[in-house]
Amino acid sequence: MVGITHLRHIGLITPVLQEQSEFYEKIWGLDKVAQDDKTVYFRGAGPENHILSLHAGENSGLHHIAFGMVDKNAVDKAAETLASKGVKIVSEPGYLDEEGKGYGLRFVDPENRCIELSAWVEMHTTIWNKKNVDPVKLNHVVMNTADLDMITDFYTNVLGFKVTDWSEHQMSFLRCNRKHHSLAFNQDKHASVNHIAYEVDTVDEVMRGIANVRKGGYQEIWGPGRHGPGDNIFCYFQDPAKFVMEYTCYLETIEDEAEWKARVWKRVPHLMDQWGIAGPPKPETRAAMGGKPDPGWVNVKALL
Repeated sequence: MVGITHLRHIGLITPVLQEQSEFYEKIWGLDKVAQDDKTVYFRGAGPENHILSLHAGENSGLHHIAFGMVDKNAVDKAAETLASKGVKIVSEPGYLDEEGKGYGLRFVDPENRCIELSAWVEMHTTIWNKKNVDPVKLNHVVMNTADLDMITDFYTNVLGFKVTDWSEHQMSFLRCNRKHHSLAFNQDKHASVNHIAYEVDTVDEVMRGIANVRKGGYQEIWGPGRHGPGDNIFCYFQDPAKFVMEYTCYLETIEDEAEWKARVWKRVPHLMDQWGIAGPPKPETRAAMGGKPDPGWVNVKALL
């Protein structure tokens, strides 16, 4: 298998770079670590160099998703494995020219998402300036797909993810370590970003995060509640570029890999929200999570 260890960061393309940048720094709780005219990088309270990058563009969309690997040798071996399986590598293994540096590669999956695999990325050793809400890291990313079976097969059989659970035949929850899921796919009419989940330490922080977002002039679009699959507490919002993001905590951990068998969860209200407060998402929330069709990077040269 490829040897992915964890979810590192996500890059988003946005037509409202300045407004979105201010939202994540002044309301959401991230710290800006670097910026230029077209890109802004943000860290969380954890050691990962950055967990979010915003890239200026005409339309909103996914720029890339980055996953960690153990070392340079793992990246090189991953390149060989991907090439042998006919995967299109758009940036060969090498030292990265981005914030945090490191050594990595980029490829596109069957629906043209750009995926980065990296190692030796610079970590933060400085003390985090605590706020009343401190997003630690990316907890998971959910993507919409036009073909749930095909994309699940690719991420499991080619990249080595494991299926933790299913939400009927609507969603697949995939793990690359002991966390219930780092990546999930939702069946839709097209490929796009569904939502991005940022981990905080406690339910108190989730609730304070709701207060922060409200004070900033935004409103939650689903939650607070507690999911069935993953057992995590959640609350969802939309940022200025209309991406849906989530504060979450207490995601389930797989204690015994050898004994775990994927479950199939029914899509009923009391399993979408175990507390019964939020209930299932409203049509407006589902529409927001559906997003607009994202064809991916048409011009591969833009990645190099």
